[in-house]
Amino acid sequence: MSNVRLFVKDVLWAIELGKRQVNKLLLLPRKSVPSSTPDRLSEISVEKDVPVPMRDGVRLYADVYKPRTRGRFPVILIRLPYGKGEFFCWMPAIGEFWAKRGYACVVQDVRGKWRSEGEWDPFVNEANDGYDTLDWVATQPWCDGSVGMMGESYYGYTTWAAALTGHPSLKCIAPCTTAMDIYGVWVYDGAFCLQTMGSWPITMNAKEYRNKLRLDYRHLPLATMDDEAEIPCDYYKEWLRHPTRDSYWERINLSHKYAQVKIPVLHMGGWCDLFVSAAIDDWGGVRANSDDAQARENQWLLIGPWDHTFTTNYTHRIGQLDIGDASTTTYWDDCQAYFDYWLMGIDNGFDSTARVKVFTIGDNEWHSRSEWPPAKTTYRDFYFHSGGNAHLAKGDGSLGSTAPTSAEPVDSYIYDPRDPVALTMNEDLWARAKYLQDRALLSDRPDVLVYDTAPLDAGMEITGPISVTLHAASSARDTDFTAALVDVFPNGYAHLVQEGIIRASFRESDRERSFIEPGRVYAYAIDLRAASYVIKMGHRIRVEISSSNFSRYDRNPNTGNTFGMDAHVNSAEQTIYHNAEYPSRITLPIMPR
Repeated sequence: MSNVRLFVKDVLWAIELGKRQVNKLLLLPRKSVPSSTPDRLSEISVEKDVPVPMRDGVRLYADVYKPRTRGRFPVILIRLPYGKGEFFCWMPAIGEFWAKRGYACVVQDVRGKWRSEGEWDPFVNEANDGYDTLDWVATQPWCDGSVGMMGESYYGYTTWAAALTGHPSLKCIAPCTTAMDIYGVWVYDGAFCLQTMGSWPITMNAKEYRNKLRLDYRHLPLATMDDEAEIPCDYYKEWLRHPTRDSYWERINLSHKYAQVKIPVLHMGGWCDLFVSAAIDDWGGVRANSDDAQARENQWLLIGPWDHTFTTNYTHRIGQLDIGDASTTTYWDDCQAYFDYWLMGIDNGFDSTARVKVFTIGDNEWHSRSEWPPAKTTYRDFYFHSGGNAHLAKGDGSLGSTAPTSAEPVDSYIYDPRDPVALTMNEDLWARAKYLQDRALLSDRPDVLVYDTAPLDAGMEITGPISVTLHAASSARDTDFTAALVDVFPNGYAHLVQEGIIRASFRESDRERSFIEPGRVYAYAIDLRAASYVIKMGHRIRVEISSSNFSRYDRNPNTGNTFGMDAHVNSAEQTIYHNAEYPSRITLPIMPR
């Protein structure tokens, strides 16, 4: 990148940091900020930069928020790498929220970040440091011996890591929009999550934030994207050297430790969050595998309409879709009720609440369930059909409940990595709901296939896991196939419900690549995650099939070479089959209305 371009990017970054400071001063509700419920106590005290010693002598610094009255209090502990006093995560507001409700709240910078000493090694030290911090908290004169932990994203992971140590003072946790399996959110069915988990280690590779605006996601080879932006990152390079699930990732994978979870957990996620599958999987994993019968029972799952930064709490919108304000205070109301029950011993009936509560988009209201997926869900296949021209401009792709009974012409397109489908290039994927674009923008692309139902004569609720079974061949030895479930409004607006991707060489396993034979037909299972969404009467259900979703995922160069090292790419001819022998289809979870 030229020095002029880097200079412009640095100026834009300086403007962004300035905006953050202004927002911090004005206390604009940009994030999941606590609701303004009545205070139990009117005054609090705040002690800044309190040193907390670790077993190796490193000191991690914390801010401590407490009621000003004398006494001992239950404690909410939050451990994060994003700055305990920074605008981004609103920790001062959150610390005040808990202190005014009778808790002490400890917010700590993790090792090597911001004020804390030591060297930051992502995810590696969080179990030991979490245990040592719990030890310190439990001995403080203002702690009554009961500690809960909470956190989103990375600080959801620190919550899990501490919980698995079995510290006796930790009574319950509330992780949100996070994952116990880091590999599973870095690589999704073989595709590298470029814009999010790809840029994240580069941005975080310093005491404070680095300028991610410098990054050029189109740069090849991927392995030098950080160097080209003049913000080199050893973590980024090391991650690229491990594209498959190997021992490097297993050392920080907590999902094989479900049996060790012995305490209540409030699992929280969002339908628009990139980690929604992880929230569901971790809830189900603990329910099925914990060694403690009571812990298996005391697992709650809360899925809202949120994205990773909870933009719907102030926009009340997902793309152009108005979802109302029913979810705005739910996160904080439920967290408070949960901690009040398990830490304060308040008999508020939380233990009797439904173990699953989901927000149904379209109904725009919460529904309580006893299990996930709901027992009443039935699974219905919708099959792809066309006369061989399933491109939106030509318009003969269709989606129906009847399977093909005879030969149908194939659909084909050329996937050129030099010109990928790049709708997400213009979206902030952490704030996906706010920036979600109209899928009708893809209408002129020759490399996107479209299969539509007729307008629905009644509303249809889709609640549960969604998948596509795709029968396809490629001229390449490795390539990608993408699928998107779309709600098409009568006015033509095309709203994304969920989407997925599969890298051909990962179709059998994420532990070892298995290349395909050019021209041979393979069956690909594409996971579109899950949803709770109502497609209304008069709308059409659409499935889009393509081979790229950039920059959400990296572009497959179609070469089959060592991951991240390609400086050049090849085009691939993709052929989609939908006939009696190869019935390509989407499977939707239908909830009776």
